Amino acid sequence: MGDGRARGAGARQPEPDRDPGLQPERTRLAWRRTTLSCTAVALLAGRQLIQSDAPGAVEAVLVVLMGLVWIVFVSVAHRRMQAMAGGRPPGMPPRTALLLVGCTLALAVGGATILLP
Repeated sequence: MGDGRARGAGARQPEPDRDPGLQPERTRLAWRRTTLSCTAVALLAGRQLIQSDAPGAVEAVLVVLMGLVWIVFVSVAHRRMQAMAGGRPPGMPPRTALLLVGCTLALAVGGATILLP
């Protein structure tokens, strides 16, 4: 009572169960890997178009559409990575998640279509 210390001044703060910086860092790295994969698919599609003997209009339009899908995917991924710079970002809205799923499927289908003879 009379020792002059404030109540709780000597108490230790409980340590967190995990390092809060690890999970956002892993998620940022996953976004980077996914963006790199999408970039590789878009570049391979463009390469396939350039190397084909007589590219048709459908192939050219498909490559342009894949480029646009790639731009959308990269911009959304970049915004998510920036949101994680401050720690844990807010949850992803369902519309954004559906947009990213659509971009991924479009790149996969487009890449497969271009590679087929």
